[in-house]
Amino acid sequence: MSSDPRPFLPYGRQTITEADIAAVEAVLRSPFLTQGPAVPAFEQAVAARVGATHGVAVNSATSALHIACLALGLGPGDHLWTSPITFVASANCGRYCGATVDFVDIEPATGLMSVASLKAKLEQAERDGTLPKVVVPVHLTGSSCDMAAIGALAERYGFAVLEDASHAIGGRYRGEPVGNCRHSAITVFSFHPVKIITTGEGGLANTNEPLLAQRMAELRSHGIVRDAERFERPAAGPWVYEQQQLGFNYRITDIQAALGLSQLQRLDEIVAERNRQLQRYRELLAGLPVKLLEVPKHVLSSVHLAVIRLQQATAEQHRQVFERLRAAGIGVQLHYSPVHLQPYYRQSGFKEGDFPVAEAYASTAISLPLYPGMQEPDQQRVVDALTALLLP
Repeated sequence: MSSDPRPFLPYGRQTITEADIAAVEAVLRSPFLTQGPAVPAFEQAVAARVGATHGVAVNSATSALHIACLALGLGPGDHLWTSPITFVASANCGRYCGATVDFVDIEPATGLMSVASLKAKLEQAERDGTLPKVVVPVHLTGSSCDMAAIGALAERYGFAVLEDASHAIGGRYRGEPVGNCRHSAITVFSFHPVKIITTGEGGLANTNEPLLAQRMAELRSHGIVRDAERFERPAAGPWVYEQQQLGFNYRITDIQAALGLSQLQRLDEIVAERNRQLQRYRELLAGLPVKLLEVPKHVLSSVHLAVIRLQQATAEQHRQVFERLRAAGIGVQLHYSPVHLQPYYRQSGFKEGDFPVAEAYASTAISLPLYPGMQEPDQQRVVDALTALLLP
């Protein structure tokens, strides 16, 4: 609990405008609260914004990752690889499908999946006969992984690329929007309240492949087909639908989609503000023994997070800094503890030392508060507290 009398500074928070409220109110006054016109309008708007052909909106990014894996044919006996520095959903989506999950170590400067480590692991897996069916690069903090290089490896080794861009809507890679699926089969976004834009809870999968979009759209709604031309039996009447596979209730509501549509109008403005705040941190932190994660060349980050790494700090010092910042009313967080060291994944044989770069990252990383509407004095307060803790 904070001992500081000043307002608590969370690491992230949503921003809601009167236009957002009006958009939601309009749906509440309409005939449709769910499965109405706002959902397809939101899907089309996001797809158009990022340059993809199709969008499938669901109730969370976790759901989107799950149905994306199923649409790609992932199942028992297959392998999914992802980063150990991510939220557990990036790995769990493989386990939901019965696949074996493994990890690829990260680059220390960016926190992103290491292409060199991926290449070496693929070479070994080819020799062992354990190549992945799906690889999930994670755009940590809003910075795109090197998708051209990963896409080239996908062509060479025959795996599908599923971008976990939960942090990254509004970002760009080599001048093009994250989510256009130029180097991947599917890209997933999150609209949780602390993300770049929000639908309250929600996620969306973009793809340029019509069959993948169709599969995901059916999987989010119980596996039900309503197109009579695709029925496996003659239609007995206009009320007929068929469940042709086991699906789920992963639908998003019109209420949520309306909020997302409204927020999408401010996407460029929000990303620009987040980048200004990151640059301000860069300037304010220049004299401290910390280092912000780097944004790779040819990348415009959406800056979901501002992550610093303490320089030459022990695990105990990392813990002390973390705890004292929280006691000062500064809501720092760790994004993320390595997934392979979670108890569930330890049961599969993972242990300390398996992914040393990721483990070293987690022992020094701290996410600082950053969100639209955060004022310069708030950032100064964060840096002053760090200065008091880190400088003699």
